[in-house]
Amino acid sequence: MGDVAAKIKVMPNSPDVDLDDLQDRLEEVLPEGAKIRGFERDDVAFGLVALLPTVIVPDGAGGTEAVEEAFSQVEDVESVAVENVGRL
Repeated sequence: MGDVAAKIKVMPNSPDVDLDDLQDRLEEVLPEGAKIRGFERDDVAFGLVALLPTVIVPDGAGGTEAVEEAFSQVEDVESVAVENVGRL
């Protein structure tokens, strides 16, 4: 088994959310064995900007589910969706 890279779209619940702070909080809640390789930002609309972390997780049962659930529990996160997944 190897690792999987997943780009996950994290939508804040307001354009007023401090994205640097949100990025730090996402890194803090990562499940064991997962790591973030980098962040991109995507202008959505009306000043709202989504964070797009690329998360590396072991290729095993559950895949990105633990990461998605952890991210969705972070304050100021409106939604979490996997954009794409690929093997490393």
